Amino acid sequence: MLARLKSALLAGLAAALLGLPLLGFRLTDSATGLSLALRPWWVAAAFGVVMAGRFVMDGLRLPDIQFQAPHDIRRQAGLGLTLFAALLPLLPFAGRNVVDMATMVLIYVMLGWGLNIVVGLAGLLDLGFVAFYAVGAYSYALFAQYFHLSFWICLPLAGMLAALFGLVLGFPVLRLRGDYLAIVTLGFGEMIRQVLLNWQSLTGGPRGLSGIPRPTLFGVTFTPEARVIFLYYVILGLALMVNLLALRLRRLPIGRAWEALREDEIACRSLGLNPTLLKLSAFATGAMCAGLAGSFFATRQGFISPESFTFMESAVILAIVVLGGMGSQIGIVLAAVLLVGLPEWFREFQQYRMLAFGIVMVLIMLWRPSGLLSARAPSIRLGPAP
Repeated sequence: MLARLKSALLAGLAAALLGLPLLGFRLTDSATGLSLALRPWWVAAAFGVVMAGRFVMDGLRLPDIQFQAPHDIRRQAGLGLTLFAALLPLLPFAGRNVVDMATMVLIYVMLGWGLNIVVGLAGLLDLGFVAFYAVGAYSYALFAQYFHLSFWICLPLAGMLAALFGLVLGFPVLRLRGDYLAIVTLGFGEMIRQVLLNWQSLTGGPRGLSGIPRPTLFGVTFTPEARVIFLYYVILGLALMVNLLALRLRRLPIGRAWEALREDEIACRSLGLNPTLLKLSAFATGAMCAGLAGSFFATRQGFISPESFTFMESAVILAIVVLGGMGSQIGIVLAAVLLVGLPEWFREFQQYRMLAFGIVMVLIMLWRPSGLLSARAPSIRLGPAP
């Protein structure tokens, strides 16, 4: 008990010291000018909340319970989620806002599945994944505006161009791993954003690109209400396609080679595998998925700018992959719903949105340090003995 109390006291003091410059002072505007007002009660509240939370957490000591779901249950859960997603716009409670929010969640699910190929399967830490997202979005916008191509033609072109950029990123990082790889990919993402900001004659610079054409179906245009449902089914189809691609690749030799590269690159090389080709293929495949998501994002928004592709987007996508459980497809879906869908519910309470986001991340890390569904199904299954 004394040790728990000491730990809680130290945690509370640390929270008070960190919260002092953030919560303890406030600038107030009056007739005489700006003045600095003290708010000691806010610091005391931070001290008490953190101390109580630390005391309770040390008493509970939540274990990381490993959820070992049989393969059949995982498949049934996936089919159930797919059926629910397909019927969502038809449900009584699913208004326009709910469908639009589900569309945004599916965009991040698709991005998470694409990054999962790079991080979860190949073990390559990529902090600049948003660059491929931006390449796909700007590729679609430019092809549609300058060459007047339809969405269904620009979509694969954007995916292929993003895959090409994935190969361009892969070559400089072939000999890097760990923190050095993360730093280079982070720099690549910022480099792409700076190009978008400064190449104003092509990308519009900070103003971005507006008037991006909406997708049509056999030349038929949709009303605003019908367009929301149509776009939802389009991103649902794209996400399912990426999911099937990832599951199929994992069962192929290339997927097993990615997992071998993730576990030990030296042992992978000793088995006769080529790490160069494996890294390039992982970057290109993940970048293609991000490019497809980016092209859909551009046509959904009708406007894009470099501010939509900052490092925070890469951080959120990586958080979805890590918190969902690296290598777990269903876990990424659950993490995207929690990290993207939940803050959207707090949009009316703007000042509490990031608080809800942080609370969810802390609770997941306390309850499931290795991810929501960290137990992954094996790539190869042995059949029953004859």
